[in-house]
Amino acid sequence: MASSQRVEILANCGIEKIPKEYIRPKQELKSIGDIFVEEQSNDGPQVPIIDLEAINSDDEEARKKCHEEVKKAAMEWGVMHLINHGVAEEVINRVKIAGQEFFDLPMEEKEKYANDQEAGNLQGYGSKLANNASGQLEWEDYFFHCVFPEEKRDLSIWPKNPDDYITATSEYAKQLRTLTTKILSILSRGLGLEQGRLEKEVGGMEDLILQMKINYYPKCPQPELALGVEAHTDVSALTFILHNMVPGLQLFYEGKWVTAKCVPNSIIMHIGDTIEILSNGKYKSILHRGLVNREKVRISWAVFCEPPKEKIILKPLPETVSEAAPPRFPERTFAQHIAEKLFRKGGEEDGDEKQTK
Repeated sequence: MASSQRVEILANCGIEKIPKEYIRPKQELKSIGDIFVEEQSNDGPQVPIIDLEAINSDDEEARKKCHEEVKKAAMEWGVMHLINHGVAEEVINRVKIAGQEFFDLPMEEKEKYANDQEAGNLQGYGSKLANNASGQLEWEDYFFHCVFPEEKRDLSIWPKNPDDYITATSEYAKQLRTLTTKILSILSRGLGLEQGRLEKEVGGMEDLILQMKINYYPKCPQPELALGVEAHTDVSALTFILHNMVPGLQLFYEGKWVTAKCVPNSIIMHIGDTIEILSNGKYKSILHRGLVNREKVRISWAVFCEPPKEKIILKPLPETVSEAAPPRFPERTFAQHIAEKLFRKGGEEDGDEKQTK
């Protein structure tokens, strides 16, 4: 991709109006407000904040309460702020600094890592290509790569500058993988299964792949007309998100867009489609999107925990199916699920309960 198509270049060239391919459809514009005002509001439902301090506590009551809260948030919302999550604050700060420093590099430096989306290679530095009939684009650039398991990484495309990028990101991925096992264990028990079952069903330590996407949302001269990321549900099993404390994430909950607060030292966690399918819809994969603003650059670090593309058949687990709860999802591989979502893309209006990406 030519660097002239980078959103960062567009944002920095002094335009007052955004190009038409970034303007959202009319029915969508009605719901786009000022993200700073919305983040301050305490009206209406709020994304749950789950304290994981007691996740492995010897105090049975405290441990049970913690597990119940995770399960309840996964069933009602499918998204939550995790605090006391066990991932070292020092490592998180290093990951954020390294990611910020990469995006602060001159454009020609970043372009050395450009991906080739048209050839199907998403790993590296990129910007969204139009993939729907209306040629719609999102107001973001990104850096995308596999971070775990270590033997599946391609370190040749990881940024060498800043110096700490590889070390910090590798350590973060390791600690996040430990947290993933803990969460999957709680969710398994919440379905009445043995604790290692969901972990096994999504590929286990060998085959569950952690992909990191650093999203860079430049300042936007007309934020009321654009989106950083359009409405979608995640295909992953779980998604973990850090951000630079600039608001932007919105969740479609009970028919309305709810803005996520900026919670210090938290990791946002989404239940993805993979777990929704395995649980036969008991756990929710929530529709969400990202707003932009004209005052501050927003950066988020999303790690998608994905099952292997062909090795596993995704379908509701037999224990989640009954006469009263017949299977809600067809059998398919992860690759087929992604293809199905891309194929259906653009056929549903924003605000549908399950718009796909």
